[in-house]
Amino acid sequence: MSDFRQITDFLWERAPAGGMRVPARIYATRRMFEAVASDNAPEQVVNVAHLPGIVGASLAMPDIHWGYGFAIGGVAGFDAREGIVSPGGVGYDINCGVRFLATALAREEVQPRIGDLVNGLFHSIPSGVGSSGALTASRAELQKAAVQGAAWAVGRGYGREEDLAYIEEGGCMADADPAQVSDRAWKRGQGQLGTLGSGNHFLEIAYVSEVYDENAAGVMGLFPGQVTLTVHCGSRGFGYQVCDDYLGVMDRAVKRYGIELPDRQLACAPLRSAEAQAYLGAMRCAVNYAFANRQVIAHLARETFERVLERGPADLGLRTVYEVAHNIAKFERHRVGGRELLLCVHRKGATRAFPPGHPDVPAVYREIGQPVLIPGDMGRYSYVLTGTARAMRDTLGSTCHGAGRAMSRKRAARTAGGRDIAGELRRRDIVVIGRSRRTLVEEIPEAYKDVADVVDVCVAAGISNRVARLTPMGCIKG
Repeated sequence: MSDFRQITDFLWERAPAGGMRVPARIYATRRMFEAVASDNAPEQVVNVAHLPGIVGASLAMPDIHWGYGFAIGGVAGFDAREGIVSPGGVGYDINCGVRFLATALAREEVQPRIGDLVNGLFHSIPSGVGSSGALTASRAELQKAAVQGAAWAVGRGYGREEDLAYIEEGGCMADADPAQVSDRAWKRGQGQLGTLGSGNHFLEIAYVSEVYDENAAGVMGLFPGQVTLTVHCGSRGFGYQVCDDYLGVMDRAVKRYGIELPDRQLACAPLRSAEAQAYLGAMRCAVNYAFANRQVIAHLARETFERVLERGPADLGLRTVYEVAHNIAKFERHRVGGRELLLCVHRKGATRAFPPGHPDVPAVYREIGQPVLIPGDMGRYSYVLTGTARAMRDTLGSTCHGAGRAMSRKRAARTAGGRDIAGELRRRDIVVIGRSRRTLVEEIPEAYKDVADVVDVCVAAGISNRVARLTPMGCIKG
């Protein structure tokens, strides 16, 4: 990685060389960069810089780690006329994302019942590999969900109409095309709406432990000591199958269109091609499936809070603050090199961070910028941020999406050894339940970077502003 040079305290760059069309840039401190350089993630950022139609730079946020094709934490924009779309730039878990909800309750009102509440959520919301939900939709209904997104769930009694105003894209991405989704993907998705999934997916009850920006926190309705709920999950087996199906399609397209790649995992197709249009239509179905999935989960969580805490909806006040997507490709307008361009922006393990005044930010938040939700590990803290004008200029309106793994799952399991992870966290007043012991040892706090360090880089680089810190009280891991 000696070809990268440090150009600011928080930014590293490799100038274009060989087949690179743009620079490769990584946001990181020196210590972070040295850790990242120990795997192939920086090489993946360089590889993306070779792709046809890329503009500006191949970017990586400070939570960068190795992924399939693109590094996780990767951001790249491709000219809508001359560029490509790559499933590896979106990922297998299409529209993995975060919904953040806030209650009207203070920590001391909930703490005595936190064990009951975590257990109640664990039994109400299925988790783990291959889990099935209380909601099993017919093929026809599933196709409607894939077109309508969160609104489909609301229309069937899962949540409230007002939720939709606080979801990226309004909880529905236009131009989804069910005809481009395989039979196997429909079968895999049929029983999984309203399920959490496995790995790093979670539900977390936390409280607002610090407020950094009183004005922005006030606009979001956040106050010190307030109990919150975060839902982190995606499109489950449905999205995984969509990605898997189209990797084969794109592999053939690379040969058909004579595209030279430094890494086969970057298989792609020109945006104007039939293959690209088919993938985008199917990807949007998976995006909407994930929006519907989180909507159902949020509704089940509300019911559980009300039942366990014996509070009515008005007294509980559990409302959606915002929901963001992490793994997605979108057409957006950006200024690059002094020109306004329509781009297909790939964000893989990165969050949209649009600034104050942007028309795509919900009207209620337009004065402060888009809320940005940054989960950490189950033992430390998470953050609420907002987007900035600097992000719009430097990172295609993007910032980090979480802490980012510092250990592989195998290494984390070896590190944990025979430790009682749930017991360790319980002694810190954090109640944790996992579908299995394996889940907890693979998700130990040490397996992740300290999310405070990641957020520090984003704030110092000017691509995010801090609003609040959240400290966990209870967590469910799939």
